[in-house]
Amino acid sequence: MPETSAIYPGSFDPITNGHVDIINRGLNVFERVIVAVLENPKKRPLFTTKERVRMIQDIFASKKEVEVRAFDGLLVDFARAQGTRVVIRGLRAISDFEYEFQMALMNRSLAPDIETFFMMPSVNYSFLSSNLVREVAGLGGSVEGLVPSSVARKLRNKVRGPHKVQIP
Repeated sequence: MPETSAIYPGSFDPITNGHVDIINRGLNVFERVIVAVLENPKKRPLFTTKERVRMIQDIFASKKEVEVRAFDGLLVDFARAQGTRVVIRGLRAISDFEYEFQMALMNRSLAPDIETFFMMPSVNYSFLSSNLVREVAGLGGSVEGLVPSSVARKLRNKVRGPHKVQIP
């Protein structure tokens, strides 16, 4: 029986229009996409896990087929707990491939029943990363068109607001 749901994991710090593109296009293939926001204590995110989850929920509020959840630990364990056997990963450039390939093979080693589904973003977003967006925002540049407008506002407030945050 074909899989009807998939997990799209990432840190989403912040979510970009490239991520939104992958999620929307994932819905053309799967009935449900679970956006899995990684809680990684080793990283110093700009936005808290709760903030990232809320931003994504707000962006997809009108799409009940998009669920947003925080997770930590092994992705394959989270996938099983969600009842899905497909992981969506985005590939922007050749530089992404080696890392994503290693992760897919490790996940397959840990859980042979879980498949990785690679998707390329639209060409408009092939250069885009959360790191790049944070760097541009931190240096005072405009991120309009790179992230949803609600995220651009939150990012601007975070890096220039009364409690200015140093970009990690």
